[in-house]
Amino acid sequence: MSMLNDLIRNSRPIAHHGPWPRVIADASTWISAGSRLSEGQLTMLGLWGERNAVHLALLDEQAGMAAILSLEELQNGYPSIAQYHPPALRLERTLRDLTGLEPEGLPDNRPWIDHGRWGLRFPLGTRSAPAPELSYAFLYADGENLHQIPVGPVHAGIIEPGHFRFTANGETVVRLEERFGYVHKGVEALMVGTDLARGLQLAGRTSGDSTVAYAYAFSRAVEAALGIEIPPRAVWLRALMAELERLANHLGDIGAICNDAAFALMLAHCGVLREHVLRAVGAAFGHRLMRDRIVPGGVAADLDGNGQAGLRVLHAELSRKFPALVELYDNTASLQDRTVGAGTVHNGLAGQYGAGGYVGRAAGRSFDARRNLAYPPYDELIFDMPLLSDGDVNARVWIRVREIEHSLSLVEQILDRLPDGPVLSDVPLVNEIREGVALVEGFRGDVLAWLRLTSEGRIERCHLRDPSWFQWPLLEAAIKDNIVADFPLCNKSFNCSYSGHDL
Repeated sequence: MSMLNDLIRNSRPIAHHGPWPRVIADASTWISAGSRLSEGQLTMLGLWGERNAVHLALLDEQAGMAAILSLEELQNGYPSIAQYHPPALRLERTLRDLTGLEPEGLPDNRPWIDHGRWGLRFPLGTRSAPAPELSYAFLYADGENLHQIPVGPVHAGIIEPGHFRFTANGETVVRLEERFGYVHKGVEALMVGTDLARGLQLAGRTSGDSTVAYAYAFSRAVEAALGIEIPPRAVWLRALMAELERLANHLGDIGAICNDAAFALMLAHCGVLREHVLRAVGAAFGHRLMRDRIVPGGVAADLDGNGQAGLRVLHAELSRKFPALVELYDNTASLQDRTVGAGTVHNGLAGQYGAGGYVGRAAGRSFDARRNLAYPPYDELIFDMPLLSDGDVNARVWIRVREIEHSLSLVEQILDRLPDGPVLSDVPLVNEIREGVALVEGFRGDVLAWLRLTSEGRIERCHLRDPSWFQWPLLEAAIKDNIVADFPLCNKSFNCSYSGHDL
């Protein structure tokens, strides 16, 4: 029997609708889930809370099933999952900052998202508590000849704010500790009470480079809640948009990684190809990033003949020019000297954290929501999932390279098989509370969206989880024993989202 089925069997099911079961657990079942996470029998997909409840999304990778475990009617706290499973630590610290619910047994009691500068500690407005100290207590490393190097939160480049505190022995990094929350926007609080149109806008702006992935996940969660079947053409157009977003971001990442290794030529060539992707996409769908093009019920922009022709020209150009860039990367010794063996993430850690995308697959974690969950139309498409075991910067580059090749194949398959017909279904008003959840593969990894709709069809609660939540902690492990000067390279090879993390 599936480990997850065993937990579900001992819990009370919720009558709301959605593709994954949600059950009300008791404390012993909740603790049992933490133990099974610690033993590697289950993977954590998310952990979030609301006024008097906490929710834990779990994946049984062997059985290919997922479920949500909930504790409800809480007064002050709940048993901490992080005391059994370290990947839950930042999520529980955030949950406490946003709801006031205390994770009992939490190994680290410092705030995470809350910097004590909001004026209102808990954006959901349900509790009050003294603001945390403005001075954040970074962890202390004991040893001879150690010094600390603070970097950020304001950086020299045009990137989002995040603080990195290095403890080093000479140039060798002994410890890296991160501090985020500087771009917390209160997305989930802003969604409360809004209609679906406004909720979609907020979801698509959670992390700008993944606007398709977030709109995709949000829309599928709404459709799961309301039982909407979208037109076949919209199903295929959504996948087309997702693959085009993946192409643009992977091209940008490969160039940026090489630039951080002082090989600006790759940045220039990849930048040109990325720009061609964005121009073709803008002509095809009316927006370079395809923002607000995926909506509940289908898509808001159809693809006409000129748009298809432009995407085929783009496909031919990338298929002709990209292999030469791959060869350039592979045959440049100075690049290999910087990327091979740098910033290594081991398979055990990637599996423990459920790291998705190129971070996980470069370290041997075999998971891709498009394949493992096989949501349409990916269940009808042919593509491989590249997998490497080295877990270093070089491996993360090669995963991106192979994914570009596979996305080009997927774009061609979709254009060849794109069905005719409408692209949008009506969104019905259902006079009862409904819940829905979806997991969609973005370019960084799996994006989770869960929501509850009121009987009037408005959003009562929505939770969005970026893959960066389970990748940022691995960067701390990856940089250990590397030199400080290699941090920009390692960081860029992860390219985690600040905005998606901070919400």
